[in-house]
Amino acid sequence: MILPIYLYGQTALRRETEEIEQGEIDVKQLIADMQETLTQAEGCGLAAPQVGLSKRLFIVDGSELGEDYPDCADFKQVFINPEIIEESEETSTYSEGCLSLPGISENVIRPKTITIRYQDADFQWNEDTYTDFKARIVLHEYDHLEGHVFTDRISPIRKQFVRGKLINIAKGKTVARYRYKRN
Repeated sequence: MILPIYLYGQTALRRETEEIEQGEIDVKQLIADMQETLTQAEGCGLAAPQVGLSKRLFIVDGSELGEDYPDCADFKQVFINPEIIEESEETSTYSEGCLSLPGISENVIRPKTITIRYQDADFQWNEDTYTDFKARIVLHEYDHLEGHVFTDRISPIRKQFVRGKLINIAKGKTVARYRYKRN
C-alpha cells in the first residue's frame, strides 16, 4: 500500500524516534509499504517518520542511481534500530533533496565514510561501513530518525534563501508528484 509522505511542517518529522521491538508491529508489512511508497515517489531512501511513524527504521534503494553511482546499483537495505558508531573526519559536499521537502535541494557537507550498527528485516544485528554516496544516503535517512531534515545542515545564509520555500511547504502551498500529507 502506498503511504502518504509527510511534508515539512508535520510534527512527525521533528520527533525523536523510538526503537522497534521484535513483534511490536508488523515490520515486514511496514517495510513492504515503505518500499512501494519509495518506488512510486522515485526516491532513494525513506524513513519511518516520513510516513508518520516515530520508529527507528529506514530503507534505502539506490538502484535508480546505478548509472551515475555504480556502487549504488545493488544498494537496497533495511535499517532497524540503527546507530552510527563511527564517522570519518574526511567530508564531501553534495546537493541533496528530500521527499519531505519537495522542490528544495542544497549542498550538504557530510562525513565521507561511516560505520553503522543496525538490525535487518529479520532483526539480526549487522555492522557495515559505507563510503561516498552510500554513506550520504544512510546519513540523510538517519537524520530523520533524530528529528532532523537536511536543511538543518546547510549554512545560515543558505537557510535564509530556502526559508520562503520551507514556509510554503509548511503552509500547504507546495505540491509533490506523489501522495503526501501536509498540515
